[in-house]
Amino acid sequence: MAKHDPNTPPPPYYSVAVHAQPPLRPYEEVVYGLDPSLKPPTQPHYIPQYPPPPVVAPQVTQSGTPRSRKKRCCQGNTQWYGGSGAALLLLGLLALAIWLGVRYGTSTTTVIFHPDDDDSESENEPFQELDTCPNNTVQCDAIRDCQLGTDETNCVRFGRDSSLQVRTAKDGRFLPVCYSNWTQSWANQVCTQLGFRGSYASKVIKSQESIGLVLTSGLSSPIQGQVEVSPSCPNQETVSLQCIDCGQQQSTDRIIGGSIAKTGQWPWQLSLHFRGSHVCGGVLISPDFVLTAAHCFPSSSSLSAENWKVYGGAVSLNNLPQPYTVKKIILNENYNRKTNDQDVALLKLTSAVKFDDKVQPACLPVSNQQFPHGTNCWTSGFGTTEAGSDTVSNDLMEVSVNIIDRQVCNSPKVYEGAVTRNMICAGNLEGGKDSCQGDSGGPLVCRGDSRWFLVGITSWGAGCGARNKPGVYTKVTSVLPWIYSNMQRP
Repeated sequence: MAKHDPNTPPPPYYSVAVHAQPPLRPYEEVVYGLDPSLKPPTQPHYIPQYPPPPVVAPQVTQSGTPRSRKKRCCQGNTQWYGGSGAALLLLGLLALAIWLGVRYGTSTTTVIFHPDDDDSESENEPFQELDTCPNNTVQCDAIRDCQLGTDETNCVRFGRDSSLQVRTAKDGRFLPVCYSNWTQSWANQVCTQLGFRGSYASKVIKSQESIGLVLTSGLSSPIQGQVEVSPSCPNQETVSLQCIDCGQQQSTDRIIGGSIAKTGQWPWQLSLHFRGSHVCGGVLISPDFVLTAAHCFPSSSSLSAENWKVYGGAVSLNNLPQPYTVKKIILNENYNRKTNDQDVALLKLTSAVKFDDKVQPACLPVSNQQFPHGTNCWTSGFGTTEAGSDTVSNDLMEVSVNIIDRQVCNSPKVYEGAVTRNMICAGNLEGGKDSCQGDSGGPLVCRGDSRWFLVGITSWGAGCGARNKPGVYTKVTSVLPWIYSNMQRP
C-alpha cells in the first residue's frame, strides 16, 4: 500500500515483489540467487500490448476408435510439413479422412510446473502436460474421453444468486438445474466435483429462464451425465448452491487510505514466503487452494513447491503462525510474461487450512458477475508503504480503491492500450491510493450480497500511487474456467 505525491516522477514498475525481513535481502538475491549471471527481467513503466506469441500446435496422439456421435471439444490444430512428398501425403490422408467421415480430434494443454534445480531463466520454459483425446470428443457428456479428463471440466458454473448451471453436451449451453429431486447428497456431490470438500448451503430460487435441466436418476458423478433438458422447471424453481462459507469478516472497523489492517479484517489474505522471505501475497479460496500471481514465479527454483511456505491469519510479519506447505504450483498456460495477461497461478496445499476468526476464504465471483466503474473495493498486502522503497511492510496494510473502466485505463494518459480484457483497473487517477511492491498476488475484493468477492489479483502498475497510473489486477471472472478446471484435477 502506498501514498505518492502526484507532482513527483513515478517510481519503478512494481509487478515483481521485493525482499522481505528479517533478514533484509534484495528480492533478486532471494529469487534468483547469488549468481551475478542470473538477472531478473527488466520491465517498462507500463507494459505495451504486444500481440500474443504464435502457438505451435503439439503433436496429437489419437487413441481408440471414434464414436460416431462425438463432436470436437476444442479447436483443431494442423501442422504443415515441407516438401512435395509430405504435401501429397497430407492430401492423401485428408481425402481418406473425409471418405471415412472422420472429424479430427485435438489435445488440450495445462501447465504444471515440477521441481527443477536449474535457476537459469533461459531454462524457465513451462513444462506442458498434454492431454490426449480420441476423435470427435464431446465435452460434458459425463464420459471421460481425454486421458487427463479435460473434456469433463468446465461443465458446471454458478450464475446470479449462485444459481447452479450445467453445460449440455448437445449444444454447449449452460442451463439452470431444476430444484425437483434435489438433495443434500447432490449438493455435496457437485461441490466435490468442483474441487471443494463438500457443500455449505443450497436453496431454491426462482428462475428467470424458460428452460432448465431436470435430474434424471440417482447420484452419479459427474452431474452433467444425470440431467436432461426440460421445457421448464416445476414452479420455475431452480437450485442455488454455495460450496463454501466465504467472504466473511470478523472485524469491520477501518480507516480509508493506506492504514494498518486489524486481525480478522481480511482473513483470506496470505503471505507467501520463498526460502524464508515474504515475496508475494496470496488469496485463500478453499481449504486446499490459494490464488496468486504467475509473475511471482520467475525462475526455475521459484517453481519448486518445497521452497515455499504459506502463512494465513497474520497481520504482522514479526508474528507469524505455523505455515502451510505447498504440494503443487500450477501456472496459467496462457500467461504472457510480456504483457502480464492472465497473470494467475494456483497453489495446491499439502494439508487443508483450518478456518477460524483469523483465517477465512474469499468468495470466487459467479460467472459474468459485474463490478462496474466506480465500485468501491479494497486491496491489502504486506507491500512497501512508500513509493520507491525496497522494504516491505511488517504490517498488513489496506487501502480503499475504486474500479476504473478499462476504456479509461487504456486512454493515452493512462496505460495506452496495455490493459487487456483479462485485467481490471482500480485506484484513484489523482494518485495516492494503490498497491505496491510485495503486494503482488494479493486480493482486490468488493462487497456484494453481504459477502466479499475476489474481483482481482494484484498484478502490475507503473509506480505506486502515481497520478494516472492506477493498479492493474488480473480479472478473476476472466480466469474462472481455468481456476475451476485445475481445482478438479488430482
